[in-house]
This record gives sequence, structure tokens and C-alpha cells, in this order.
Amino acid sequence: MNKRHRALLLAPLLLLAACAAPRAPQPAAPAAKAACPACAPCPKCPGAEPAPPAAAPLQPARWQDIPGWNEDDPRAAWPAFLQSCRGLAGKPQWPLWQPACTAAKAVDANDAAAVRRFFEREFLPFAATNPDGTTEGMVTGYYEPLLAGARKRDASSRYPLHAVPKDLLTIDLGDVLPDLKNRRLRGRLVGNKVVPYYSRAEIVERDHAAPVLLWVEDAVEAFFLQIQGSGRVRLPSGELVRVGYADQNGHPYQSIGRVLLERGELQPGEASMQGIQAWARANPAKLDELLNANPSYVFFRELPSKFGPEDGPPGALGVPLVAERTIAIDPRYTPLGAPVFLATTRPNSDEPLRRLVMAQDTGGAIKGVVRADFFWGFGAEAGAQAGRMKQSGRMWVLLPPGAAPK
Repeated sequence: MNKRHRALLLAPLLLLAACAAPRAPQPAAPAAKAACPACAPCPKCPGAEPAPPAAAPLQPARWQDIPGWNEDDPRAAWPAFLQSCRGLAGKPQWPLWQPACTAAKAVDANDAAAVRRFFEREFLPFAATNPDGTTEGMVTGYYEPLLAGARKRDASSRYPLHAVPKDLLTIDLGDVLPDLKNRRLRGRLVGNKVVPYYSRAEIVERDHAAPVLLWVEDAVEAFFLQIQGSGRVRLPSGELVRVGYADQNGHPYQSIGRVLLERGELQPGEASMQGIQAWARANPAKLDELLNANPSYVFFRELPSKFGPEDGPPGALGVPLVAERTIAIDPRYTPLGAPVFLATTRPNSDEPLRRLVMAQDTGGAIKGVVRADFFWGFGAEAGAQAGRMKQSGRMWVLLPPGAAPK
């Protein structure tokens, strides 16, 4: 058998032997991986939750829920209520108030029970409520001060009370957008553009640019007169001239008491009107810089003689304020002229001060739903009370049914 034939015979045998030979071991399959634990829920981003809706500013209440309603003598508030009726007459809201004001003519003003029944019959109470649902707010005090001054500048009377400048523009934004009712924009024209009006510092520097009503003797008292909004000036002849708020420069009010606290010049509890006045007397060189930290500036007008010495100054409603029965409010939430039951405490004490008052005034620093400025009256004693008052309080607004919030 030749070699070629031998190779042909051996080939199938080699193939069979190869098939019969054991295979090399294969690597084992990897073990199945254990399942991953479930991921923790992702934390919610701040602000992802929609903010709760703001609470309605006036929420229905019951007479029995008003602390002190049955203890206060409402006869003391009756003259102020009648003043509200006079101030509301002829206003767009008058039809809503006229039934109650007409019914008041038949009430015996000397009968406390009859006066109380009148309010319970003609009005509905509403609890003033902050947007976050709380019902407490701040109650401050104001008064009508007496200053010494003159009609002409002299060695003693060197600080001006300015009348409204001719270049001050006042734009009622409610005429443009109804949602901005009771909001006003102040400014001045530069070319054909309205720009912000001058700040306090700029007005003081340019005092020749605004007419002067009167000159007074004390810069600090002139500053606090702007905060109070009205006052009386005793001239060298003994004549008393009454001045009242006419307009404002449009800059926001900044508390100089807070400035002194932040600088460490006063300690907590010292930033009353009296404390600020004492600091000013002790630091005359720093006074101008401190006063200019408040960019707001108030312009005055001389009040007509129809307001007698026994009358309070006219408020935003246009009627004389009544000592200890009138408050200033934010008219965005409390209608001007409305009766309000105020529950607070006397200055620097826990003694309750709960009484029926009338919302007859406003103020640049009076902002918010539960916010009131309590009018103490005229003179030094009223000023002593007003200067110390910064209390917590609650308010119930009384509205005729037709004026109730929907």
C-alpha cells in the first residue's frame, strides 16, 4: 500500500479519534447579579409645592367672638361715627353706607345699649386677617404736636415746613389700572420723561426750590411733624396756625429708629420717639445724616379756620379726627370711614385697650391688613402716649351688608 493510500485510510480514523477526545473544560457562566435595592425617592425641590392661597383679608366673625365688645362704651365713639357719615356722603360708596347713616338719626346717643344694638343691627363684623392666616398685627400711635415757629425765617426759626412744589407730579394709578386703586406715583418731568422726585436729602439741599409755609425752631420736631402728618405752630404773636398733610415726595418711609438700632446707637426698647429725640439732642453733628436716612418727605398746607381749636386735625377722610376714637389704616384692606373694633394694649403695658374706633386716616408707614395707628389727640401728653406705643393687636372691621366682601 503506497503512502497516498495509507494517508487516505488514516484520515477518517483521525477524525473519529478527535471526536472521541474529551473537550477542554469551559469557564463557568458568571453568577446572576443580585437585584439593586430600590432607589430612595428624590427629595422635592424647594418651592416645588404650590404656595397656599393667601387668606381673605376680611373674614366673617361673630359679635360674641370680639373681646371687649360688650364692655366698651360705644357712646364715646358715636361722634366719630357721625363724622364718618359726613365724610362718606357724596362719595361713590355712599349708597352702601347711607342706610346705616340714615338709621343713626333715630338712635339715642346717650343710651349705650341702644348705640350697641344699632351697630349690631346695621353692621356685620369681619376679622382682619393677614395673608398667612394670622390675625395679630402692629398698633402704633400718633398725635397732633405743637411747634414754635414764625412766618419769616429768623435767628430762632430756621427750619422750613415746605408746601407742595410746583414741579411735583402726582399720578393716580387707579385711573390707569383698577387693581392699583389708592396707589399713587410721584415724580417730576425731565424732558418728556417722568423720573422719581427728589429725596429728602436733595430737597433739604435745594430748599429754595419749594415754597415755604412756615419756619420752625427745631429740626427734630419738624421731622416728627412729617411723621404725624399734622400739627399746630405757635407764632411769636401767640397765634396758632394749623398745618396738615398736603402731599409726599413718593419715596418710601424708612424708620430712623431702626437705623439707630442697627448701628448700635440705641438699644432695644429705646427707639421710641422720646428716645430718638434724646439721641438727637446729644448728637447734633450726626442729625442731618440720620434724618436723610429716611428719603421720604412730607409737604404741608395751612388748614382753614373752619377747624376750631377743639377739633382734631382732618384725616384722609376729610373730617376732624377724634382723640382715642380714630385710627389710621391701610385703605387697601379697611375702607375709610368704617367702624373698627380694636383690641390691643396700652403703651408699654399689658393693660387692655379695647374699643370701637373709626378708620378715618391713612399714613405712609401704615401698610398691611392688621395694622393701625391710634390717634391720641393734641399736645404733650398725647405725644408721650403716642411715642411709646408699639403694641400687638387685633382688628374687627364693621361693614354694612351691602359693603361686605363677596
